[in-house]
Amino acid sequence: MENALRACCKGIKIGKILIHRDGDNGKQLIYEKLPKDISERHVLLLDPVLATGNSANQAIELLMQKGVPESHIIFLNLISAPEGIHCVCKRFPYLKIVTSEIDVALNEEFRVIPGMGEFGDRYFGTDD
Repeated sequence: MENALRACCKGIKIGKILIHRDGDNGKQLIYEKLPKDISERHVLLLDPVLATGNSANQAIELLMQKGVPESHIIFLNLISAPEGIHCVCKRFPYLKIVTSEIDVALNEEFRVIPGMGEFGDRYFGTDD
């Protein structure tokens, strides 16, 4: 998603947030590097899949701790589960979510079904 954003918005400032996800409750912040003036900007938060919403909530909370108003965050993703949408919208009612597809639900492993498989595996051509 980052490459497409860079292609259409040349020179855009991009930060990075890496949150480790494991099942329904894995929310460990691994890495973050954000523009110094992020609190003065509108922010596009990009994540290909919104499943449970837990990682998204942590990323949004981090942005708000850095001074970004909730209403200045637009969360962009390709596929969403209804559970994730409800989780994020319940906690952050002024945030905007833009998605291309809302799938059926989450399975017992907290993966979106029918979904598209593991996004990282598809993007990088790897398997477990």
